Order: sequence, then C-alpha cells, then structure tokens
Amino acid sequence: MTADFVLGVDLDGVCGDYTSSFRAVVAEDRGIDPAVLGDARSWDFGEWGISGPDEFDRLHRLAVLEHRMFRHMPPLPGVAESLWRLSDAGVWIRIITHRLYVNWGHAVAVADTVAWLDDTGIPYRDICFLGAKPEVEADCYVDDASHNVRALREAGNHVIVYDAPYNRGLDGPRAHSWAEVEALVTDRVATLGVPLQPKLPGLDDPGTDRLSRRIRGT
Repeated sequence: MTADFVLGVDLDGVCGDYTSSFRAVVAEDRGIDPAVLGDARSWDFGEWGISGPDEFDRLHRLAVLEHRMFRHMPPLPGVAESLWRLSDAGVWIRIITHRLYVNWGHAVAVADTVAWLDDTGIPYRDICFLGAKPEVEADCYVDDASHNVRALREAGNHVIVYDAPYNRGLDGPRAHSWAEVEALVTDRVATLGVPLQPKLPGLDDPGTDRLSRRIRGT
C-alpha cells in the first residue's frame, strides 16, 4: 500500500518530555534538587552548567543506559489521542528519531523506544532511527530541533515547529500543544487536497477506544 499522506513525527521534545527526564538524571548525578535546573534553556543545556559535548555525552549515556530514560519518559499531554485521531482519519504516522546517538547502546535505545510507544498507546505505521531527517519521505514533519527544521525546509519540506525555548527564532507554522499539531496537520491535508483512506489496514476500532483499553489494561 502507498500512503496518501505521511506525517513524520519526532519523539524527544515532541512526543516525550525529554527535558524533565534529563533534568532528573542531571540532578541526581550532581546531588541537587531538580527544581534548581530551570525550563528555559538552550539546545545544549548550557544554562544547567553542562560544560560541553563530552559532558553532555556522558550524562546522556547515563540517562539512556542506566536510568533507561527512553523507557520511562513522560509523554506530552494529548499526544496519543491526537495521533490516533489523525491515524483513524487516514494519516500514515511515521516515527523519525535520532535515538541511536549512544555508541554500543543501540539495543537498549531501540527496545526501550518501542516499549515506550506501546505503553503510551502512540500509534505508528513505521519507525526510522536516523539523524538526517531530510532523507525520509514524508508530506509533513513535526520537530523541535532548529537544525532539523532548517534542514528539512531547505530540502523543500513542510515542517510544524513544536514550540520550545530553544526554537523561538524559527518561523511557523508553530504548535504549542498536540491539539494545535492535530489542527495544523488537518489543515495541511485539506490544503493539499489529499484524499485520505478513513481506516488503515489492521486498525479496525476507533482510536480513542483502543487507547482507553490499553490504559485500563484490557
């Protein structure tokens, strides 16, 4: 089957709360209260006193391999519900993430990512682990990283910016919540005049019912 409209969705900072999870790891490593580390930060966490790439790499490895951050990261509010509604409308959800950042930790990163997606009830039809996102075919992307957004747009792609302190210099379209993402994607589908298939193969029940059953464990 060839999908009519593919939505490329980033994970960290878009579907999952990377900042709060990483904050807990940094605070424990330093023996401080997590509240000391604020929300308004730059992409490299410089405000948290992370001295450079080597220190970030050490803390990120600690977060992924010892704290299993990708397994326990809190989902952002409404992400599963919005993606189920889009999926049920016929949008092909493609997860695109650069989580193979830690050398020798790929098995943990992949396994924890898939388990997290299952536990949070986030629907997807395929998943890509890579950093060069312009190489992935999608009709619309949702991303928070400024360098990814710029690269995607330079390659001629339509990108929704998921709002964060470190990407405020980017032009819109911009979403501050998953309700806004859902509305912007729906508008994009309408603008392109793409005919959607109401239900994708293998997804027979309404998305909200599937999600509530998963949460209840039934």
